[in-house]
Amino acid sequence: MTTINPSWYASRGTAVPARSALAGEQTVDVAVLGGGLTGLSCALELAERGRSAVLLEAGRIGSQASGRNGGQALQGLAASMAVVERLVGFEAAQAIWTMSREALALLKQRIQQHGIACDLVERGYVYAATHAGQLQGLASWRDEAAARYGYPDLVLLERDAMADYVRSPAYVGGLLDPAEVHLDPLAYTLGIAAAAEAAGAVLHEQSRAIELKAIDGGWLVRTEAGSVRCRQVVLGLNAGVGTLVPALARHFLPVESFIVTTAPLGAELARSLIPGDVAVADCKHVLNYFRLSRDHRLLFGGRASGMAASRREDTQARMLAVFPQLGEVEIEHAWGGLVDVTPHKLPHFGELAPGCYFAQGYSGHGLALTGMAGRLMAEAITGQTARWANFANLPQYTLPTALPGFARALVALGMSWYQLRDWAEACWYRD
Repeated sequence: MTTINPSWYASRGTAVPARSALAGEQTVDVAVLGGGLTGLSCALELAERGRSAVLLEAGRIGSQASGRNGGQALQGLAASMAVVERLVGFEAAQAIWTMSREALALLKQRIQQHGIACDLVERGYVYAATHAGQLQGLASWRDEAAARYGYPDLVLLERDAMADYVRSPAYVGGLLDPAEVHLDPLAYTLGIAAAAEAAGAVLHEQSRAIELKAIDGGWLVRTEAGSVRCRQVVLGLNAGVGTLVPALARHFLPVESFIVTTAPLGAELARSLIPGDVAVADCKHVLNYFRLSRDHRLLFGGRASGMAASRREDTQARMLAVFPQLGEVEIEHAWGGLVDVTPHKLPHFGELAPGCYFAQGYSGHGLALTGMAGRLMAEAITGQTARWANFANLPQYTLPTALPGFARALVALGMSWYQLRDWAEACWYRD
């Protein structure tokens, strides 16, 4: 995954000693490729089940999307449950929703169990409506979640109630999910890495896999300095999978997300913006998302558009459109990275070949779901495939090619289309 600038998370944390690169030949039960939350969670789950696991990370643990995202941990999928139900039926959709709730509970449980200091804030998450049509959609999901998915906890916020959580002229209301949380994703990722090592998994950094092939009923993974023979292999490479397995990159588009962080605002100003200390995302097709940090900064991000040189300014302009009361606030950090977004925003889990498992395509909704992906792959590897099958059976689109130029052109076209839809819907619902 291509990254832009060090994240604010990396600038504030204690330096973590580098782990050794793979050297020589090793033989284990499972090789896990990718040092983000998918791979780390799977390595932890395997070690807890008594399987020997070696994890190979091309750079540093948590240096890609898992440690650079907006820090918002959610239930559900990036796609609506209506989309899931239409594609796989109500019974499978209900199972997937239940497992997405388990994913969030697992994240909280891991933080407590392993004592991970990651600035966890359990104040909920607000889906913010920019016009009446979006608010109607949120009300419909509140009713459906209670009646059909057994989740009555969502709270619809009309304009006045919204001000208790978010004070912005951009929003006409919203929907509060009190179970959802925000945190420092890099600290959380590094905490899961430490937990995996404590459980017995071996983690190697600076160990890019350059070859993957089936051999003698198992698999061989080669790096520049070593190799791993294993019975099964797990691919948790997400947006970076195309260099090793180009076929998997044909199932998603690499969309850039960009985040800015203000200088500390002070407690009074910060709380005047987001009194509820909730995490927030709006309901636009090209969305914005934001939250406060423990030291009263505003972290504000969204899908990047336009030229790379202007992304900091574009993101800051969107931030000021949401919170014009910020004025000329100083931006201290700005960074970006690629998100693997599938055409229908459904995660893509499966087996590339017998014994080679992968999970990708979280579409910006992976901070909690990656943990569940790791658990489900560990279950499948140890012979329990029923829950894994619910995700593996989700239908997927295949793009004509994974060539970077084609992907960039398609992303640009899609961004323009969704921006046009946002504009048209805003005009339709204008007071």
